[in-house]
Amino acid sequence: MGVTGLPSGLFFLIVFLIILAASAIKILREYERGVIFRLGRLIGAKGPGIFFIIPGVDKMIRVSLRLVTMDIPPQDVITRDNVSIKVNAVVYFRVIDPNKAVVEVENYLYATSQLAQTTLRSVVGQMELDDLLAHREKINMQLQDILDKHTDPWGIKVSLVETKAVDLPEEMRRAIARQAEAERERRAKVIHAEGEAQAAEKLAQAANVISVNPAALQLRFLQTLTEVATEKNSTTIFPVPIDLLKPFLEKK
Repeated sequence: MGVTGLPSGLFFLIVFLIILAASAIKILREYERGVIFRLGRLIGAKGPGIFFIIPGVDKMIRVSLRLVTMDIPPQDVITRDNVSIKVNAVVYFRVIDPNKAVVEVENYLYATSQLAQTTLRSVVGQMELDDLLAHREKINMQLQDILDKHTDPWGIKVSLVETKAVDLPEEMRRAIARQAEAERERRAKVIHAEGEAQAAEKLAQAANVISVNPAALQLRFLQTLTEVATEKNSTTIFPVPIDLLKPFLEKK
């Protein structure tokens, strides 16, 4: 007899049945799915909530459907214009088909990580450095398209790829700094030249107006004297127009 008054065999049988029933009950969270194999054959995915399996016959593999943020470590890449750089990125993806994620690939996290690294090296290696620095958005979209296409048979959806940083050699940084400085100087000279051209055009228009109305020159002259007087200068230069002296010259 057991401690409960039952025969020992019956007591152990009841304990075994309780343990068996407990192992048959499975509870999954809202973001989880359980892929069930029965005697090695795929039955399908179950969950979330509570469900039952056959202990010893069924095997469950738990799969998370939450968004995964995977960091791609820095990759040594040589661009198309023979510049050695290091570039890293981050990939956002999630499992949309748990059955494929378990059956079609041994470890979908590791497989996605390796595919992202090789794709990053391949895409960046086909770009020139200037394109890589100036068209980051285009490269991100290209990486996403390639990864999403290759991971779709695994039941994985790649929603976003972002390149995080591009590390350049020190000599290349100095060369880019010199190039940027030269570009700024070029723009400054162009702007200055455009200003001179616009000023010359306006002066030509003013000369045409004054040539038609000579009195406008006298008015402009008086206005200039007024502006000089407001500056409180100790010396005021008063130019005499030749037209005022012309009558005296004719008398001679």
